[in-house]
Amino acid sequence: MATFLYRLGRGSLRLRWLVLAVWVLIAAGAGAAAVALQQETNPEFVLPGTESQEAFDLLEERFPEMSADGASAKIVFASEDGEALTAGTHAAVVEGLTAVMEDSPQVVSVNSPFATGPDGEPIGLLSAEDQTIGVLQVSYTVPSKELDESAVDYLEGAVADAGGQGVRIEVGGDVLEESGGPPATEVIGVGVALIVLVLTFGAFLSAGLPILTALLGIGITSFGISAATSFLDVNDSTGILAIMIGLAVGIDYALFILSRYRSELAEDGRVGDRQAQAEAMGRAVGTAGSAVVFAGLTVVIALLGLAVVNIPFLTQMATAAAISVALAVVIAVTLLPAFGGVLGGKVFSRRQRRRIAEGVHEARPNGGRRWAGFVTRHPILVGLVGIVGLGVIAVPATDLELSMSADAASDTTAGRAADLIDEGFGDGYNGQLLIVGDLAGGVDPMAAARSVTDELGAVDGIATVGQAVPNQAGDTVLVAVIPETGPADAATTELVHAIRDALAGDADAAWSVTGSTAMSIDISDGLSDALIPYLALVVALAALILMLVFRSILVPLMATLGFVLSVCAALGALVAVFQWGWGAELIGVEDPGPIMSMMPILMIGLVFGLAMDYQIFLVTRVREAYVHGASPKQAIVDGYGHSSRVVVAAALIMISVFGAFILSGESFIASMGFGLTMAVLFDAVVVRMAIIPAVMALIGRNSWRMPKWLNRILPNVDVEGEQLQRHLAEDGEGKLVSAEN
Repeated sequence: MATFLYRLGRGSLRLRWLVLAVWVLIAAGAGAAAVALQQETNPEFVLPGTESQEAFDLLEERFPEMSADGASAKIVFASEDGEALTAGTHAAVVEGLTAVMEDSPQVVSVNSPFATGPDGEPIGLLSAEDQTIGVLQVSYTVPSKELDESAVDYLEGAVADAGGQGVRIEVGGDVLEESGGPPATEVIGVGVALIVLVLTFGAFLSAGLPILTALLGIGITSFGISAATSFLDVNDSTGILAIMIGLAVGIDYALFILSRYRSELAEDGRVGDRQAQAEAMGRAVGTAGSAVVFAGLTVVIALLGLAVVNIPFLTQMATAAAISVALAVVIAVTLLPAFGGVLGGKVFSRRQRRRIAEGVHEARPNGGRRWAGFVTRHPILVGLVGIVGLGVIAVPATDLELSMSADAASDTTAGRAADLIDEGFGDGYNGQLLIVGDLAGGVDPMAAARSVTDELGAVDGIATVGQAVPNQAGDTVLVAVIPETGPADAATTELVHAIRDALAGDADAAWSVTGSTAMSIDISDGLSDALIPYLALVVALAALILMLVFRSILVPLMATLGFVLSVCAALGALVAVFQWGWGAELIGVEDPGPIMSMMPILMIGLVFGLAMDYQIFLVTRVREAYVHGASPKQAIVDGYGHSSRVVVAAALIMISVFGAFILSGESFIASMGFGLTMAVLFDAVVVRMAIIPAVMALIGRNSWRMPKWLNRILPNVDVEGEQLQRHLAEDGEGKLVSAEN
């Protein structure tokens, strides 16, 4: 592989204008496809094969008049002067808006807070104690993404016209989707990354190259996702992970190769010579590029492995992110060399070029060497502090609570509407459950309705059991249930399971629980069940990959255990801040609560890939020094002296990119940014820079032992480029004399 990449890097620099033209055409084609094909994305999360999804499908089939998959709006009224909504001018506002909404485009039903049943009993949503809060429920014929703009404009206009008359009006539901106004987080991350790169390279043009190539990669990926909406049902969240991980690894991979290129070119001394530049780039791509390809492959495999969870929206997110990583690798080994050829000697600053011309190479960074020396002299102290420290941080993870239900931002009308509903009717009204009964042949629907109502009355945790309603065919019964607790509350999850247990085994009907809350619970359960198997799969994969790379048993074992430790610590920090609320106000978390269900499994996939990146880039240089005769401890010092500076820079870039997303107004994005920031910090700084070298120093030569039979059967992937170095050493002019790979 190293030989092939050597030729690719050398050729890309020599044919730089052709390579640049090809990438310009690719970017332009992707952009044109996005403009021509882009459609609306899908905000819904579904889990095929679950009880809630099957019940929802049955509801659509048996109760078509309900438009079960249609958009909904909850128009919440709140008296501003404490007078009841049923009094005087307040009642006029409510009744007037109700009448206006009945004429709205695409509306299927409008239920006033003042509505009454056939017997005159009130059935509308009006707060019982003081009647100061009421809800006008509006249902539409089509899902929110298919609503005409005229229907949305009509709702906004009607609410605006009704306001300012002593009644506060807020709108919940999925018609008016509104974000909390997240800042340009990518710009913040890129800005910090640029500063780190300038400090690392000491040359502004070199610092800009990784930024430029990474932005091109995520741009092409984003265009591709937009174009895919024309023929795939793409979820709203699909692009979030692709942009986040694509930007981070795109910068890092370019950093590794560009750093090696500058080192090779400075060593040669002929900075302005095209032949020397091509040779240096070939060596850089053949060595550092080999590690980039292998590291990128580990990330891609970990992300695509999420498909085994069998959740469509998660598979989409992982696939898009895997494509962005693969694209970052290809760009790093082709486009970056081309840009390097365009810049020529300007990859160095004028001062650096002058020093090289004078024969004074850049001083080798000693920070990593000094740190590695300290670790090898005090391995027990460093190892214990690192392991115990991460262990303590991981403790909150034992209290991890997962939920797919996410509250709307409190500074949006949807968030304010939800708060008013909680105030007037209790938390459970925002988490209504629908009990659907598929009746056996010949069963009286009214008898089934009475039976299920009685059964539900005996279940703890239910605030209200609605009237059972049979469909027109008389083969299905629907009952609405209001829990005592909110959608994200653990007690609501227990209630759903209790209802299912209570209604199981009924000979007259097959009962099931659905609704958005039940669907969220089923998705969370599915993700929780898949978490341990996926972690086991990733750990096994990590061990195999690192055995291929390092020809060792204990080094892969240390690396994978360190990966597990950093994931647990990151989850612990996530729980402490976003669930327990420790210091939450410092990063703008207003309502701590359960962690989004997909977070742990996404973090496992991503942190695995990033951990393997740092492990490969750091420990390959250690193994190289050991193979060339250094003692185990000296090999650690030499290896970290060569590679730690660029790895620390790469980690800082990852942290800056992920950390910027913490400032997002959306809870899921902010929590993902925080979790990944902590994971990179713990894994790169504590595990890879402290715990791993400490343990390697303790076990000495045993780090590199492998049974001979296993060494024979494992393929030699030559990630470190040993064969390339041997071939180049055999030819003084730097030309390959053998095509052996």
